[in-house]
Amino acid sequence: MKNFDNKVVWITGASSGIGREMAIQLSKRGAHIILSARSEKGLEQTLKQLNPGNHLILPLDMEVIDSFPKKVNQVFEKYNQLDLMFHNAGISQRSYIADTTLEVDKRLMDVNYFGTVALTKELLPHLRKQTQSYIAVNSSLGAKFGFYERSAYAASKFALHGFFETLMLEEFENNIGVSMLCAVGIKTEISQNALDGSGSKYGKESALQEDGIDVDTCVAQMIKGIENKMPEVIIGKGMQNHSVKIKALFPKLFLKMLRKNKP
Repeated sequence: MKNFDNKVVWITGASSGIGREMAIQLSKRGAHIILSARSEKGLEQTLKQLNPGNHLILPLDMEVIDSFPKKVNQVFEKYNQLDLMFHNAGISQRSYIADTTLEVDKRLMDVNYFGTVALTKELLPHLRKQTQSYIAVNSSLGAKFGFYERSAYAASKFALHGFFETLMLEEFENNIGVSMLCAVGIKTEISQNALDGSGSKYGKESALQEDGIDVDTCVAQMIKGIENKMPEVIIGKGMQNHSVKIKALFPKLFLKMLRKNKP
């Protein structure tokens, strides 16, 4: 997908962070953006930062799956096409397993996994009718290995990879492409908005975010991965970019490295 001019792009979690920046950068390249998130106020703030285009604010709660058919119909009634679906909505977690309620595990799976899967399934009949379409998923390096205080978050991202890697194979003949975008340590408010073990807002910035990559740089790399139809893109700093290879080649050494990097 090299040319975004007049393409229709749907972005979930578009009220802030990576979702907002993706909307800004793609609107500069001529795309028409569908902005979705729970916060309509946040979406309006995003809209103000976009280049002119046939954009649409479409509030969406990833936990309210029953609303998806109506939302999808609104998109295709207005545009009659969807060129790129960017699954970005999600929440994180900061708590040890022993201190995390099962309700927190369930909520992360509902938002990060089941909501994303349900929306994708609602879109598939429409996407199959098109000449080509693309799905990009804002995953995480946490989908490649577990880490302290990220059990529910990592589990939800692992699940997304299993689903979308299968979708990548099954829908290839229908010209539906898929990219899994695995970023870590991006300067967003993901840590502040994460849940603690009881389900309350964590409310603190982690060292990963504080010393991380600027969001505009991260999004530029994501777009490059989509343009080149990369099945998987790792986005991080320094050794983070090589962590998956290190784990595969030297698993015991990799565990030792992780143990030295407690949160």
